[in-house]
Amino acid sequence: MANEQPGLLGRKLGMTQIFDANDQVVPCTVIAIGENTVIRAKTADSADGYTAVQLGYGEQKEARFTKPQLGHFAANNVKPSRWVHEIRLSAGDLDKYPVGGSVGVADIFTEGQKVDVIGTSKGRGFAGVMKKYNFKGFIRSHGTHEYFRHGGSIGTRLTPGHVIKGKKMPGHMGAANVTVQNLKLVKVDAERGLAFVAGGVPGPNGGHVTIRTAVKS
Repeated sequence: MANEQPGLLGRKLGMTQIFDANDQVVPCTVIAIGENTVIRAKTADSADGYTAVQLGYGEQKEARFTKPQLGHFAANNVKPSRWVHEIRLSAGDLDKYPVGGSVGVADIFTEGQKVDVIGTSKGRGFAGVMKKYNFKGFIRSHGTHEYFRHGGSIGTRLTPGHVIKGKKMPGHMGAANVTVQNLKLVKVDAERGLAFVAGGVPGPNGGHVTIRTAVKS
């Protein structure tokens, strides 16, 4: 079952620090949300069969869109958006998103609440098992040659006779969809469209993220 929590699209700007009421430093990630365009709404009664809202964020030259994409925006009477993402909602939360209008950070979130942030982690390229999975590595005493950073045996020729599915091995690291849960929303700047979230969030500065009400709070 999909997580049906209200949320918005944004862009990670970087990290800063805020002093709380007890003069304690709180490291925060700044997320620029601005105005999200509500492109389309889906309901359980429609042909889609579920309740969701399609949001657009960011500007981009029209020349960079395909004709079908421009036709989709024109059919819904909204300006083209660089990022388009769909968020599942409960029927009661659908009223918060007026189709054709825009939604800001203060319309969905309040200071002090818990949120989940979803983003694409930084790509690290091809990595070995020591970097990717924190393997210990082999002994480095006399007599060891060439196998200092190897992962060891990956299977046998007898039972089961093949490499077990899911075996931790070298490969591409990062560039994966990551969700960080139950982060505190320290500050909401409605005038500048900024959200200050305690702690770090996935992805590089400038990366696209989705911030939503925490599922497990």
